[in-house]
Amino acid sequence: MKSPRAIPEMAPILMLTSPWRLTLLFLVSGAATRFMADKMTVRALTRVRLARLVPPLILAVLVLVPPQTYYQVIEQAVTPVETFYPAFYLKYLTGSGHWCRIGDCLTTPTYNHMWFVSYLLIYSLALSALLALAGPRLRALGDMLEAQLTDWRLLALPLLALVALDLLELRFPITHWMIHDWYNHLLSFTAFLFGFLIAKSLSLRDGFIRLRWWGLAIAVPAYALVAHYTWAHPFGGPTPPLGLRAIMRVVYATQQWGAIVAVLGFGARHLSHDSPTLRYLVQAVFPFYLVHQTIIVVAGHNLAPLGLPSGAEAAIILIITFGGCFATYEVVRRVNILRPWFGLKRLAPTIQTETTEPQGQTQAAQA
Repeated sequence: MKSPRAIPEMAPILMLTSPWRLTLLFLVSGAATRFMADKMTVRALTRVRLARLVPPLILAVLVLVPPQTYYQVIEQAVTPVETFYPAFYLKYLTGSGHWCRIGDCLTTPTYNHMWFVSYLLIYSLALSALLALAGPRLRALGDMLEAQLTDWRLLALPLLALVALDLLELRFPITHWMIHDWYNHLLSFTAFLFGFLIAKSLSLRDGFIRLRWWGLAIAVPAYALVAHYTWAHPFGGPTPPLGLRAIMRVVYATQQWGAIVAVLGFGARHLSHDSPTLRYLVQAVFPFYLVHQTIIVVAGHNLAPLGLPSGAEAAIILIITFGGCFATYEVVRRVNILRPWFGLKRLAPTIQTETTEPQGQTQAAQA
């Protein structure tokens, strides 16, 4: 879905985070999994990951994603156009919509933006298998990385690995489909596993802090080149020569790792303290992620016919999206039965004990 008043100048701006944000998310997810894995058995870890990821994925496929597909059918005039939502939903669930355009057909049910969660689920199960088969040796690999990635090597060696991985994208473009996304799987699972292995290394944490400015120094000029390339060769235009695309994969990887080093370094240096606000926001991340794209698509589709100026349209979509995500989180976190469906743990029941002691004795005991 695109606004009829799309701004081409936005494409280079979006490339500021596009090369690295999801790779960083997989790295952080791997690190979070390490802290869980060191506190429980492999079987318990598997149960925890399934309980955390499967219900939101089911909710998304059955409830949150269908409106996106519905408006995609309408916006792109995918035939046959089905405007009656209940009839559309039945075809969506049964995979009988046959919504096609120029030989390309929609496959339903689908997960759309929840591809990240589906991939994370598969990677978590793969990690559980690795821990069950070779747990001590896997952790020893983390010790080896800690020994090897010292000083400048922490900046250079992962960058070289990313260059090699990113060049594979020339042969295996990103599809976000589970069985036909080889480059994306290799990149994302590597980042996930890397995060798991280095999560508890204090020396690498200090290394990221020392190299944070160097990471920023290579990421900024690399982004400038990526932005210029995106402007000169917009998405949907003629395919650039292979040699140029190969060079840009190297530049892309440079921005990717430089930005990750900078984010991890500045984060470790300035955001290592806890606070009630941080705990509140951490819990909000998953519910926000679940509903944000559906809200954007529904709001965008219904705002487009109004012909608003681009700035006003964008501002309204931002307000609706944030407000909708925030309202969803505020409701979900208070309703225990909904919490698992949005990736939150159930609240423990509050146990109230009754006492028959005289009020004076109870007050004395409390004092």
